[in-house]
Amino acid sequence: MNPTILRAQDLVMHYPVKTAGSARHRQVVKAVDGVSLAVKPGEVFGLVGESGCGKSTLGRLLLYIEKPTAGRVFFEDDDLGNFDRRLLKRFRREAQIIYQDPYSALNPRQPVGSIIEEPLVIHAIGTAAERRKRVAELLQVVGLRPDQAARYPHEFSGGQRQRIVIARALALNPRLILADEPVSALDVSIQAQVINLLEELKDRFGLTYIFISHDLSVVEHICDRVAVMYLGRLVELADRHFFYQKPLHPYAKALLSAAPVTDPHAGRNRQILGGDVPSPINPPPGCTFHPRCPRRMPVCSKERPRFQEVEPDRWVACYLYFKPTAWCE
Repeated sequence: MNPTILRAQDLVMHYPVKTAGSARHRQVVKAVDGVSLAVKPGEVFGLVGESGCGKSTLGRLLLYIEKPTAGRVFFEDDDLGNFDRRLLKRFRREAQIIYQDPYSALNPRQPVGSIIEEPLVIHAIGTAAERRKRVAELLQVVGLRPDQAARYPHEFSGGQRQRIVIARALALNPRLILADEPVSALDVSIQAQVINLLEELKDRFGLTYIFISHDLSVVEHICDRVAVMYLGRLVELADRHFFYQKPLHPYAKALLSAAPVTDPHAGRNRQILGGDVPSPINPPPGCTFHPRCPRRMPVCSKERPRFQEVEPDRWVACYLYFKPTAWCE
């Protein structure tokens, strides 16, 4: 069995919806609805899907920023659900996050030196002089100058602010970093610089990334494995090369066919999905994708397909690749 640094088992996150009716029939938003996955040390694990599919919520659950409604998260062999506040604080030194919008992630009233130093202060690491030295080192690591520590976030460009967020995430020497769409708010030219920086830092510090994005070209460039999420559930998980060469799930095929290409003369087999994404408050029975699936079968609307391994390290939740449970009895 391959070692894992982070593992999720049947994660569920439901948010109650306030309604005027009886509390007995209170509705919930099924943001994450039974997700299991494992992240290997040193890899870049990509998580893709449409906006609103639950990617960011799943990321918060994996780092235990939010406590799941059901399910378990393991960091190596430790169940985070059994951690008290002291142990969770210790876990924060091992796992950090890079946010999507660098400007809203930084306190506009603090100089960037204080922002980067704050994790060290919270965890009581080093003296004041040692922390200032560490801040200077981190600024150089991410491509900024130490004398810029006295400046405020509004004095930096978007790409520079994201470098500051990355420096803060590195302050505690974590082993795992969740990057939640870290380049989507940046210009394309700046995106390439930040992606290259993340790759350099991964090799330099031996980091493991969980990389959340809806940009499939960026995911193809940086990720080792790709997981596809639809309406709170994983529908496919595969090695990057196999996924981009031959996706299995009909939703993954449609997602890849919608990605823009640089060559205007390249032939394309566009797969346009009909209908709208169902509501996470009242998802359809069985496979949640079946109302839009061009290859749906009668069983798809009756029984939820299991997320299972159909090839070595190739997982999919689709009856096109295995028989329903009722057929196996």
